[in-house]
Amino acid sequence: MTCLNRKDLGLFALRAAVGGVLVAHGTQKLFGWFGGGGLEGTAQAMEHMGFEPGRQNALAAGLGEAGGGALLVAGLATPAAGAIVAGTMAGAISVHAPAGFFSMAGGYEYPALLGACGLALGLSGAGCYSVDHLTRHEFDRPAVGLLAFAASALGAVVVVARRQDVVRRREARAADEAALQEGVGLS
Repeated sequence: MTCLNRKDLGLFALRAAVGGVLVAHGTQKLFGWFGGGGLEGTAQAMEHMGFEPGRQNALAAGLGEAGGGALLVAGLATPAAGAIVAGTMAGAISVHAPAGFFSMAGGYEYPALLGACGLALGLSGAGCYSVDHLTRHEFDRPAVGLLAFAASALGAVVVVARRQDVVRRREARAADEAALQEGVGLS
């Protein structure tokens, strides 16, 4: 198979663009690069969004974005990279979903697009311009993809469910406090 074709160039361009964006976002979370909050700032933000414990979730999100993005750029273990990206973006989607679809209104459009790109690249493979191709697809086997996507989906379900539980408990506590305050104001 020749590597001088449009499909492989297109896959390389998509991997580089999506992976590059993810690396930038991940390094914001991990190191504070590009105006990010670093691990401590991200941990506080994660706690505020309902991801508890914040530090572990910040580390997981940062590594998922930076690591998954770097693997996509390199075209290494592409099924696992795509699964990591899709799973990580599921958490981001859960935060933005209440605002609707469009990112202008704070919606989930952007993380959904990144997650869908990760999913598509994980399913399609990296193409010829990749480490996977150089290693004769040693880390790009169907079983790797199947296991990676299953683990990623399970992990995303658990993380999102835990976050939703935290958010529900906070909302109930706030409603109880508001009712208590209202009752105190009536006496």
